[in-house]
Amino acid sequence: MNTVLLLTMSNIFMTFAWYGHLKYGHTWPLWKAILVSWLIALLEYCLAVPANRLGYVEFSGLQLKIIQEVVTIVVFIAFAVLFLKERLAWNHLVAFGCLGVAAFFAFAFRVPAPIP
Repeated sequence: MNTVLLLTMSNIFMTFAWYGHLKYGHTWPLWKAILVSWLIALLEYCLAVPANRLGYVEFSGLQLKIIQEVVTIVVFIAFAVLFLKERLAWNHLVAFGCLGVAAFFAFAFRVPAPIP
Protein backbone atom coordinates (compact mmCIF):
# COMPACT_ATOMS: atom_id res chain seq x y z
CA MET A 1 0.00 0.00 0.00
CA ASN A 2 2.93 2.37 0.59
CA THR A 3 3.90 1.85 -3.03
CA VAL A 4 0.48 2.88 -4.33
CA LEU A 5 0.36 5.89 -2.00
CA LEU A 6 3.83 7.07 -3.04
CA LEU A 7 3.04 6.52 -6.72
CA THR A 8 -0.18 8.48 -6.32
CA MET A 9 1.58 11.39 -4.64
CA SER A 10 4.37 11.36 -7.23
CA ASN A 11 1.85 11.28 -10.03
CA ILE A 12 0.00 14.28 -8.64
CA PHE A 13 3.25 16.25 -8.81
CA MET A 14 4.02 14.98 -12.30
CA THR A 15 0.56 15.83 -13.58
CA PHE A 16 0.97 19.40 -12.36
CA ALA A 17 4.48 19.52 -13.82
CA TRP A 18 3.26 18.40 -17.24
CA TYR A 19 -0.17 19.98 -17.45
CA GLY A 20 -0.51 22.66 -14.74
CA HIS A 21 0.86 25.40 -16.97
CA LEU A 22 -1.99 24.80 -19.44
CA LYS A 23 -4.34 26.67 -17.13
CA TYR A 24 -2.13 29.41 -15.70
CA GLY A 25 1.08 29.50 -17.69
CA HIS A 26 -0.07 30.74 -21.10
CA THR A 27 1.52 34.13 -20.56
CA TRP A 28 4.81 32.63 -19.38
CA PRO A 29 7.71 32.29 -21.77
CA LEU A 30 8.37 28.67 -22.65
CA TRP A 31 11.64 28.58 -20.68
CA LYS A 32 9.77 29.54 -17.51
CA ALA A 33 7.13 26.84 -17.99
CA ILE A 34 9.92 24.30 -18.53
CA LEU A 35 11.86 25.45 -15.45
CA VAL A 36 8.81 25.41 -13.18
CA SER A 37 7.83 22.00 -14.54
CA TRP A 38 11.31 20.61 -13.88
CA LEU A 39 11.25 21.87 -10.30
CA ILE A 40 7.89 20.22 -9.71
CA ALA A 41 9.09 17.03 -11.43
CA LEU A 42 12.04 16.85 -9.03
CA LEU A 43 9.56 16.31 -6.21
CA GLU A 44 7.87 13.64 -8.30
CA TYR A 45 11.14 11.75 -8.71
CA CYS A 46 11.81 11.96 -4.97
CA LEU A 47 8.58 10.00 -4.46
CA ALA A 48 8.57 7.72 -7.52
CA VAL A 49 12.04 6.24 -7.03
CA PRO A 50 11.36 5.07 -3.44
CA ALA A 51 7.89 3.86 -4.48
CA ASN A 52 9.38 1.62 -7.14
CA ARG A 53 12.18 0.37 -4.89
CA LEU A 54 9.75 -0.51 -2.11
CA GLY A 55 7.26 -1.95 -4.56
CA TYR A 56 9.74 -4.19 -6.32
CA VAL A 57 9.89 -6.32 -3.17
CA GLU A 58 6.18 -7.12 -3.52
CA PHE A 59 5.48 -6.63 -7.25
CA SER A 60 7.22 -7.41 -10.51
CA GLY A 61 8.51 -4.58 -12.68
CA LEU A 62 5.65 -5.20 -15.09
CA GLN A 63 3.10 -5.01 -12.29
CA LEU A 64 4.66 -1.80 -10.97
CA LYS A 65 4.31 -0.21 -14.41
CA ILE A 66 0.67 -1.26 -14.66
CA ILE A 67 -0.03 0.16 -11.18
CA GLN A 68 1.64 3.39 -12.24
CA GLU A 69 -0.46 3.62 -15.41
CA VAL A 70 -3.73 3.04 -13.54
CA VAL A 71 -2.72 5.64 -10.94
CA THR A 72 -1.80 8.03 -13.77
CA ILE A 73 -5.22 7.82 -15.39
CA VAL A 74 -7.10 8.15 -12.09
CA VAL A 75 -5.04 11.20 -11.09
CA PHE A 76 -5.35 12.75 -14.53
CA ILE A 77 -9.12 12.30 -14.67
CA ALA A 78 -9.44 14.07 -11.32
CA PHE A 79 -7.00 16.77 -12.48
CA ALA A 80 -8.80 17.33 -15.79
CA VAL A 81 -12.22 17.57 -14.15
CA LEU A 82 -11.30 19.53 -11.02
CA PHE A 83 -8.38 21.71 -12.15
CA LEU A 84 -8.79 22.13 -15.92
CA LYS A 85 -12.61 22.06 -15.63
CA GLU A 86 -12.95 19.60 -18.52
CA ARG A 87 -15.95 17.31 -18.94
CA LEU A 88 -15.60 13.57 -18.61
CA ALA A 89 -17.29 11.79 -21.53
CA TRP A 90 -18.53 8.22 -21.86
CA ASN A 91 -15.59 7.23 -24.07
CA HIS A 92 -13.16 8.33 -21.35
CA LEU A 93 -14.93 6.00 -18.92
CA VAL A 94 -14.80 3.14 -21.44
CA ALA A 95 -11.06 3.73 -21.91
CA PHE A 96 -10.57 3.69 -18.15
CA GLY A 97 -12.55 0.47 -17.95
CA CYS A 98 -10.23 -1.10 -20.52
CA LEU A 99 -7.25 -0.14 -18.37
CA GLY A 100 -9.02 -1.71 -15.41
CA VAL A 101 -9.41 -4.95 -17.37
CA ALA A 102 -5.70 -4.81 -18.25
CA ALA A 103 -4.83 -4.35 -14.58
CA PHE A 104 -7.04 -7.32 -13.69
CA PHE A 105 -5.16 -9.57 -16.09
CA ALA A 106 -1.81 -8.34 -14.78
CA PHE A 107 -2.65 -9.27 -11.18
CA ALA A 108 -5.18 -12.11 -11.43
CA PHE A 109 -2.75 -14.80 -12.46
CA ARG A 110 0.47 -16.14 -11.04
CA VAL A 111 3.56 -14.18 -12.00
CA PRO A 112 6.33 -16.30 -13.56
CA ALA A 113 9.67 -16.34 -11.76
CA PRO A 114 12.33 -13.92 -13.06
CA ILE A 115 14.85 -15.24 -15.56
CA PRO A 116 18.10 -15.97 -13.72
